[in-house]
Formats: sequence, structure tokens, C-alpha cells
Amino acid sequence: MENFNGTGRLVGALVVGALAGAALGILFAPEKGSRTRSNFMDGAKDLVGDMKRKMKNEAAELRKKAEDLEEQAKDKLEEVINNVKHKTAEAANNHK
Repeated sequence: MENFNGTGRLVGALVVGALAGAALGILFAPEKGSRTRSNFMDGAKDLVGDMKRKMKNEAAELRKKAEDLEEQAKDKLEEVINNVKHKTAEAANNHK
């Protein structure tokens, strides 16, 4: 969850930065409106692309962590089952 919280903050900072940059760019744009809008849209598309890549990377990392945890859980379960079988066999031998 810590990693997700950091990602949320990063995404928020990117959005705020993009909005502030867009506002300043429009206010001080030396080009005509159609060119400024085109530049703005290109920047927005780049931002969206960056955010998608970051989210895909985060999702891949979370999947990897989930797979690792699943493997650890399987190993632990197998260990517990083997311990129970061993203790059961010991108990059965002690009662003979």
C-alpha cells in the first residue's frame, strides 16, 4: 500500500503540474490560438501516455508481489502439511 500511496501522490503532482504549466503556457503563448491548443493537446497526450506507463509498471510490480506471496503461502502450507503428517506418524508410532 505504501507504493500505491506514493504513486497516487506522483499522479496528483503530475496533474497539478500539467494544469499549472498549461495555464501559464496559454497566458504567455506567443503563438496563435490554434497552435497553442495543438501544443496543449500534444502535452496532454504525452502526460496521459506517461501516466499509463507508470500505472502499467505499478500493476506489473503488484502482480509480481502477489505471485511471490502466493508462492510463499504454498510453500508454508506444504511445510505445515508435512509437519502435521510427521507429528501424526510419530503419535501413531508412540501409541503402538
